[in-house]
Amino acid sequence: MTTEQTTDPAHGRVAARLSMPLGEAMFTQRAIRRVRPDPIPADDLRDMLVAATRAPSGGNAQPWRFIVLLDEGVRRPFAELYREAWWAKRHDAGIHGPEDFPEAGRYSMQSAMRLADEIGDAPAIVLICATARGEGAMTSVIPAAQNLLLAGRALGVGGTITTLHPSVEERVHALLGIPDSAQVVYCVPLGYPRGRFGPAQRKPLVQVAALDRWDGPALG
Repeated sequence: MTTEQTTDPAHGRVAARLSMPLGEAMFTQRAIRRVRPDPIPADDLRDMLVAATRAPSGGNAQPWRFIVLLDEGVRRPFAELYREAWWAKRHDAGIHGPEDFPEAGRYSMQSAMRLADEIGDAPAIVLICATARGEGAMTSVIPAAQNLLLAGRALGVGGTITTLHPSVEERVHALLGIPDSAQVVYCVPLGYPRGRFGPAQRKPLVQVAALDRWDGPALG
């Protein structure tokens, strides 16, 4: 055990609670967009956030701040802005209603639309923010998002990574008191799945990995 681990009071306790084998967590994690309204215990939320803060970041700058929306009086107005943002992104792509969804991605888009309608019912919504503007700060919080979801998987909590839209940015900042110098990178609704965890369909490795060049020999 390293010196850093021995001086981290959360290391042993949280690590013991997140004892699901890493392989199982990775291979059964999937985007959970439909969740029950049952509240998530405060200890579980805290430990998921502790896990998120243990993610690596560029230069160990840790340029993140996590805003956890639990109060319904905050979640509901945020949910209205989220739904507006979701449709703004669709409008940017020339989609103005469900009838415009492309056939190839219709199911996933319908699922995402349902989340936009129901996100206010999630018992917790975590906004993962970068404490500074710019690409570097934004990319440094990405590993924290994955740690949050992997920790949630170990505790039976599901979620999915979503983003907002510039059209609602100013109002989200005003609602939640976010300074102009910071940026919301991800919005992660959390809850206990209505369905189940389990393996998701993925392309075989030979279709997505190559040796040395884009068009090099397939791996897998």
